[in-house]
Amino acid sequence: MSALSALPFLKPVHLRSPQSSPGGQRRHTLPASEFRCLSPEDAISVFEIEREAFISVSGDCPLHLDEIRHFLNLCPELSLGWFEEGRLVAFIIGSLWDQDRLSQAALTLHKPQGTVVHIHVLAVHRTFRQQGKGSILLWRYLQYLRCLPFARRALLMCEDFLVPFYQKCGFEALGPCEVTVGDLAFIEMQHPVRGHAFMRRNSGC
Repeated sequence: MSALSALPFLKPVHLRSPQSSPGGQRRHTLPASEFRCLSPEDAISVFEIEREAFISVSGDCPLHLDEIRHFLNLCPELSLGWFEEGRLVAFIIGSLWDQDRLSQAALTLHKPQGTVVHIHVLAVHRTFRQQGKGSILLWRYLQYLRCLPFARRALLMCEDFLVPFYQKCGFEALGPCEVTVGDLAFIEMQHPVRGHAFMRRNSGC
C-alpha cells in the first residue's frame, strides 16, 4: 500500500454538528474537525504554534521554519495536522530514519529507504491545550503509520517530564538519547508500528 492509498484513513471527522443559520442553512462550509497531512503552505502556521509551545519551556524549537519547510517538501505524508474549521490547532511532523537509534544527523535528514519514523515534534496551540488533543492526535498518527508498509517503528526524543505522557500512549523508554541540543539532554522512546491498520483505540491515550 502506498502512502497516498493510506490517506482515506485521514478523512475529515466531524466532532460536532455544523452550525446553522435560523433559516436552516450552514454558516460555513469548512469541516468542524479535520485531520490531514500538512503541506509547505502550512509551514508558517506550524512554526507559530511550535515557537510558542517550546521557546517558553526550552528556549528553542525542535524545528526552525526552514527545517519545517524542508520536511514538508520531502515527506509531507509523514506529517499530520488537526484543523478546527480550517484553523491548525495541533500537528506532528516526522521523517524516515534508517538506524536503530537516533543520532545528531536525524535532526535534519530524511532517509527515504528507512523503516523508522522519527517524530520530530508534536505541538498543540495554546488555546487548545489541556483538552487531550495531543494524545488523540498522536494515537491517530500511529494508526496512520500502520497503514504504511515501510514503517516498522516510531522513534522520538523528549525531556524527562514528557516521558509519562508518551508512556501512556504506548511508547517505551530506551534510555538516554545520543542527541543533545545546547544544554538539553533527552530520553529516546520507541513505539512498534505494524504494517496493517489497528483501528481500536487503546491505552487510554
